[in-house]
Amino acid sequence: MDLRSQLDQQRQGQQLDNHMDQFNLLNCSLFFLLFFIFLKLLRVKKVNLPPSPPKLPILGNLHQLGRYPHRSLQELSKKYGPLVFLRLGLIPTLVVSSADIVREIFKNHDISFSNRPKSTAANLFFYGYKDVGFSPYGEYWRGLKKICTLELLSQRRIHEFQYVREEEVEILVNKVHKASSSGLSVNLSELITSTSNNIVSRCIFGEKFEDENGKSRFGELTRRMAKLVVAFSVGDFYPAFGWIDNITGLIGQLKETSRALDTFLEQLIEEHKTKKRDDFQGDREDFVDILLQVQQKDDLGFEFTRESLKSVLEDMFIAGTDTTASVLEWAIAELARNPTVMKKAQQEIREVVGKKLKIDSDDIVKMEYLRSVIKESLRVHPPAPLLLPRETSEMVKLGGYCIPSKTRVFFNVWAIQRDPKIWENPEEFIPERFMNNPVDFKGQGCHFLPFGGGRRICPGMNFAFASIEYVLANLLHSFDWKLPDDSMMAQDVDMSEDMGLALIKKHPLVLKPVTCST
Repeated sequence: MDLRSQLDQQRQGQQLDNHMDQFNLLNCSLFFLLFFIFLKLLRVKKVNLPPSPPKLPILGNLHQLGRYPHRSLQELSKKYGPLVFLRLGLIPTLVVSSADIVREIFKNHDISFSNRPKSTAANLFFYGYKDVGFSPYGEYWRGLKKICTLELLSQRRIHEFQYVREEEVEILVNKVHKASSSGLSVNLSELITSTSNNIVSRCIFGEKFEDENGKSRFGELTRRMAKLVVAFSVGDFYPAFGWIDNITGLIGQLKETSRALDTFLEQLIEEHKTKKRDDFQGDREDFVDILLQVQQKDDLGFEFTRESLKSVLEDMFIAGTDTTASVLEWAIAELARNPTVMKKAQQEIREVVGKKLKIDSDDIVKMEYLRSVIKESLRVHPPAPLLLPRETSEMVKLGGYCIPSKTRVFFNVWAIQRDPKIWENPEEFIPERFMNNPVDFKGQGCHFLPFGGGRRICPGMNFAFASIEYVLANLLHSFDWKLPDDSMMAQDVDMSEDMGLALIKKHPLVLKPVTCST
């Protein structure tokens, strides 16, 4: 046998050994995973848990979530009841699909249900859970929420930033006017997202980051972040096997995006600290300015670090843009499918505004039917159909069952807001159900929870609602809206969903604007 043949045999032997090593590693990992699950099951005490569908080995009930978990979980609740106990991988999980149970939680057990489960993505993006959304319940979270509520998202701040909404909506209306004068249809999904990004960006950072094509540098980063936050992480469901996320490349993507966001925010913060504002801008502070001032206070009662500041900025931008754009997109889509409702809303707006060229804040207050349209859109298409998950901090007795500590909890808002026991004709879009109706979106009734409820209700709901009202009022005031194809019927408007951080339309909303002469 010549030397080349010997070398070939050695290489083949080494390759075979490598394959065997990988095979043995996989087998060992699988063995330890099954052994770990077996030990966990042995340690589980027999308690009176809520009903549960059958589980698969290793997966538990993960396979039953489907592409649209809010819909899949609604079907499970119809079969097993308002409380369903699942095991997602190794994670005990409770799904709540009843307004009565939600009311019991918020009234009697809110603190026990106010924690957040740990998440691989949230840990990396928010500097170890330093933000409002994902930080554990406690003194730090209470202090942070107080800052957001009083310093950033108060009614006073909403009023102060009205000029931003007015300027950006004027740009939006001018773009639509240009399309209308040429008889063109517009991609409203794209325009609404751009306007929402610009409003939030200017409120938070004092500027927008659009290029000549209307693309936002920071927006692109946060969209990448939004996709990664909801990406499947093995470590989130099998904590002992989080190392697999390194092999799949998820950790690398999370770290790369996190570093890019951090670099962007650091540069902005330094610019805010060093730049000198001229007299015209002196009284127009943005969120970065406000938080830098807060950081200098000695009586906060907790450590508000640089990482805390950056985490809050990320929270504000992601929650503000996704929610606002999603609600507006669904609301206009529903109006396009219901022309009678659209005409009624337009008639109210145009009567209130009269011959004025501009809608102001005092006008918006008088538009009760417009608010009913928005509320109905929030009912039928809640931006977060399952809200952010919570986690029990102790064992709780709920609805006659025992809920173990460290149980992940999902409130299926989508199912509750379509419950036929509460809502008449729940699948239909009927804004009139909110007319002369005291229910608001603050979660107090427990059957209308688009922004959550209890201690962990979204603190930015009023800020978002102000933008939603103003953008929608202007689009309905200035234009009549038609389907892009004259042969299309109203019911042809595509309403299919896509899941991300917010529930969005799967396909862009394209309509033809006709400038209103009044």
